[in-house]
Amino acid sequence: MGESLNDSNTILMDMSENNLALKQIDLLDTPAFEAYVSALLKQNKKRFGIGGYLEKRNIYQRSKVFEETADSKYRNIHLGIDIWALSDSPVYCPEEGVVHSFQDNKGFGNYGPTVILEHSREGGIIYSLYGHLSIKDLKELTIGQRIKRGERIGHLGSSLENGNWPAHLHFQMIRNLGDNSGDYPGVCSASEKERYATNCPDPALWLGIRADIIY
Repeated sequence: MGESLNDSNTILMDMSENNLALKQIDLLDTPAFEAYVSALLKQNKKRFGIGGYLEKRNIYQRSKVFEETADSKYRNIHLGIDIWALSDSPVYCPEEGVVHSFQDNKGFGNYGPTVILEHSREGGIIYSLYGHLSIKDLKELTIGQRIKRGERIGHLGSSLENGNWPAHLHFQMIRNLGDNSGDYPGVCSASEKERYATNCPDPALWLGIRADIIY
């Protein structure tokens, strides 16, 4: 996010099912959800709200994207880390890589504009996913484009373009992307947690976040 994420500029933003305050909000009302996030940041005088890896959440009940289907049970386990901040905040590349794919995953509760980078590391390949960006950012990218460490990838999209969420970055690491392009599940069901956690390791170290800040 252009600066070190630490306890001087971040708060743990609990989106888990244990957060009783979330039960007081109509989560289908995006402005009300945005007001809740903004108030937490303002009250704590912080720029970023952070946390959420493998967090069990009820907030996904707001969208049909996460409903049980013939192929999957209801999905409510978060597979990345969210960084909640002001809309249009810049997002920078944590490690050098190339643009694997990108697309606008439209729909209420979805990612909205999403970028996936491919990284070569220690003889292997790993991918990083950036969800809920601004649509303007996709227009500047090409497949195979090299992105240097510290180079700007994009900006946090507003709720009008990011899947109707309060402005935030969904950041996720993926070992095996399979046949996916421009998209990959950011939430899984409880029964799939172990399998997805193996394929999507904790991204805190890639973001330079100390574990004691968020766990």
